[in-house]
Amino acid sequence: MKDFDAQARAFGDRIEAEIADGRLSFPTAMDVSLRIKRLADSPASSLEEIAAVAKTEPVLGAKTVRMANAVALNPYASQITNVADAVRRIGLASLRCLAFAVAAEQLAQDHRSQKMRTIASGLWMHSVDVAAWSHALARELRAVNPDTAMFAGMMADIGQFLLLARAADYPALEDNLPRFAEFVTTWSAPVGKAVLEVFELPETILDAFDCSNPYGGSWPPANVADVLFVASLAVETPNPFDKLLGLDHRAGLRDAALHGIDRQKLDQLLDSARDARQLILAALCN
Repeated sequence: MKDFDAQARAFGDRIEAEIADGRLSFPTAMDVSLRIKRLADSPASSLEEIAAVAKTEPVLGAKTVRMANAVALNPYASQITNVADAVRRIGLASLRCLAFAVAAEQLAQDHRSQKMRTIASGLWMHSVDVAAWSHALARELRAVNPDTAMFAGMMADIGQFLLLARAADYPALEDNLPRFAEFVTTWSAPVGKAVLEVFELPETILDAFDCSNPYGGSWPPANVADVLFVASLAVETPNPFDKLLGLDHRAGLRDAALHGIDRQKLDQLLDSARDARQLILAALCN
């Protein structure tokens, strides 16, 4: 236990220093990079197919949007807020280079144990579920761009992703996974905020992660933050860190009225969006 405490303290100090310096880095999945390369190399592939793969990886998606909003690629300052438009803006060559640059970083850092890989897999599935619900709800409501909502959903757990990836440098943390989950819960919000700011994402997406006002209080959901909040209630795949802490991920759905949401109206919305969610979930996981 002494080793756990020492490594948790060292990890926290390191993360705190990196946030202060604005130099957080984050690995991504190599298979996503390879899938993008194969699609980009195939004349039969469409831009939409390539963008669909890029959407499944939150950091690559964030960097693609950031690149598309760079002055050199966005001379008229028309803000890009979703991955599909970002891929069209930056082009396949830039996307492929970006994907491999991020993948190379992961290869240098990814030394997770089987325990950590299992948690990482569960966290990815949770993020995909949030993203699928976000897209389906946005399409049903017609108040928010569905691609923007899905991108925000994929970014919802990015702080936890970073902490999990970096935990490979502190092997004693897996000796007590519930305490590691407490550590991640403590740091996930500031780390996630720092990552989003480093990526210079549009305010439309940054506002969705303002924890001081998780739901606007009106019905139906009218912006990305509201859609993301409802998606987090609807998600059917538990966050593995919640499971480690013994938290019931369906509790928020039962307590929807506490946020000023009529449960009957919420159930009607979820029922109408469920089929679309299944389609998006299948597409993201395929």
